[in-house]
Amino acid sequence: MKTLSPSIIRLRALSLTEKTWFNAIWFQSTWFLCVLGQDALLPFTLGMLSLHFILVHSAREEARRLLPVVAVGIGVDTLLSAIGIFDFGPALIPLWLMALWVAFAASLTRALGVFGRSPWLAALVGGIGVPFNYAVGAKMGAVNLPMDPILTGAVLITIWAMLLPALYRVAKPMPPVEQA
Repeated sequence: MKTLSPSIIRLRALSLTEKTWFNAIWFQSTWFLCVLGQDALLPFTLGMLSLHFILVHSAREEARRLLPVVAVGIGVDTLLSAIGIFDFGPALIPLWLMALWVAFAASLTRALGVFGRSPWLAALVGGIGVPFNYAVGAKMGAVNLPMDPILTGAVLITIWAMLLPALYRVAKPMPPVEQA
């Protein structure tokens, strides 16, 4: 029986984080932790984020790569909360949503990367998929959408049809992992 050295195991784990299927499962699991568990499951959410940063080639480079997308996302959601499109209760924007932005940014060029190949596809997915996710989040009690549903939908569709293609331009894919 062949034994694998720790460096080979680490390289295999590193390459696993770049696999679309692995990142998709990781992101969807993190999404459910955030939306269903919110602050109550925040320790588990932080564990999922930690797992991602442990498995990537360079946590520092990954953080630097994700920061612009996370900052824009948190900024947009904070603005939407401040103008009354979203209501998260006492917090302008909760910690679990900030964590979700980190997970989204980590998946943007991995599991969700296929949608960024065309600005038109990104606009379509952004305009339909993201508002749908906010509606699902509202149904699950993660966010209140206090304004008129048509106005809320129009605002979210417009913002996300423009924002998702822009986020793909800001996001930079990680360089491939060097094999030993």
